[in-house]
Amino acid sequence: MTPASRCFSLTLDDHVAHLVLNRPDAMNTMHPAFWRELDELLTQIHREGTARALVISSTGKHFSAGMALETFSGAISMDDQSPEGRAAIFDLLTDMQATFTKIENLRIPVICAIQGGCIGGAVDMVTAACIRYASADAFFCIQEINIGMVADVGTLQRLPKLVPFAVVKELAYTGRRLGAQKALGYGLVNEVFDTAEATVAAALQCAKEIASKPPIAIWGTKQAVTYARDHSVEDSLRQMGWLQGAIWSNAHVRESILAMKERRAGDFTALTPLQTFKELG
Repeated sequence: MTPASRCFSLTLDDHVAHLVLNRPDAMNTMHPAFWRELDELLTQIHREGTARALVISSTGKHFSAGMALETFSGAISMDDQSPEGRAAIFDLLTDMQATFTKIENLRIPVICAIQGGCIGGAVDMVTAACIRYASADAFFCIQEINIGMVADVGTLQRLPKLVPFAVVKELAYTGRRLGAQKALGYGLVNEVFDTAEATVAAALQCAKEIASKPPIAIWGTKQAVTYARDHSVEDSLRQMGWLQGAIWSNAHVRESILAMKERRAGDFTALTPLQTFKELG
């Protein structure tokens, strides 16, 4: 993997993919090119199967200031003058939501390293990840209410699964900032570090540990945890039985135990590269 866009850089080192938002001069705001390039890069990572974990980090003072406001007066038309125009807003949002849902549905775990402001659409983005690390200066803000709209790309759907419901309501109704230490106390972030550099280093180290495990077992674990979040214990246990039966590998278990005894990295089969039906034949 090599840098492939003007909004991001993407590298792969020892099975760890690192996606970096790289427009610090614009506070890494989200304009149409951001959405297009992010969608393409996530699709690439998902299909290749070479990465075993993904770290998303950023550059500059803020992780991301969210949606570029000028987008609504230029590239994106939000027509509220007719029922047809308002119906089209639904399809526009569905398409945007699908990009962040790709983070959640990626075949590998995703870790976000957050510094400075994580604002508006950036909250939508990081709540779709598996793990969040933050620097001491990080803060989270559901900015949408401050500009007269409802957060609409995932925050209000995913955040209640991560922090107490009353906290979600307070943040969503007021647009207040949630600092890193409070976010840690509520469980939104896993750990807080002194600097942005230390935050990224910790995220990469965690990703490296994940990448040392059998990729199919990590895949299965992510499937099970995500399913259990949205289903009953009974349904989740039933799903777990089918899932374990589908991916169980005696060879992986033996190799994992042997690698631990010999104090070496395990040798595991990579995830299979994916093809779309249209590409076959």
